[in-house]
Amino acid sequence: MSFTELGLHPIILNSLKSSGYETPTAVQMQAIPAALAGGDLLVSSHTGSGKTAAFMLPSLNRLVEESTVKGSNGPRILVLTPTRELALQVDKASYTYGHKLKKFRVACLVGGMPYPVQLKALQGPVDVVVATPGRLMDHMKSPYVKFDRLEYLVLDEADRMLDMGFLPEIRRILRSLPTKR
Repeated sequence: MSFTELGLHPIILNSLKSSGYETPTAVQMQAIPAALAGGDLLVSSHTGSGKTAAFMLPSLNRLVEESTVKGSNGPRILVLTPTRELALQVDKASYTYGHKLKKFRVACLVGGMPYPVQLKALQGPVDVVVATPGRLMDHMKSPYVKFDRLEYLVLDEADRMLDMGFLPEIRRILRSLPTKR
């Protein structure tokens, strides 16, 4: 099976091709069609199996179309990760898979990076926000974090976030998101 058989938009397929990706992994073959169909997913697979592409590709596929919410710069995709390192990996993967999209912007919100730089990234239009729960909560106090355009929420390594004690932060974040996503 190839990525073309999964129902991804040609722009996303071009990004994959130019990045050297040819064949989806088993988890991608199962998750991508289900996500494109609008289903909620709970995916468990070992490290290196392609889980990031399994959730980012169908999410980015949605960005080919204009947002139905006008007048907002908020993200259409929010990815929460337990650690800075994982957030940086997802940030890099987002650019790899979405670099052929027009005006594609990702904001990565993690500790250990300059707060003003992150605030500036949030002031303009942004498609994807990748964040750790604590740093996102910090930024939610600013007027620049708006979730009215949000279409996809990903809890990457949710079990690890819960093990690390992020449940209260996740609940607060979820309360500020649209119920339909």
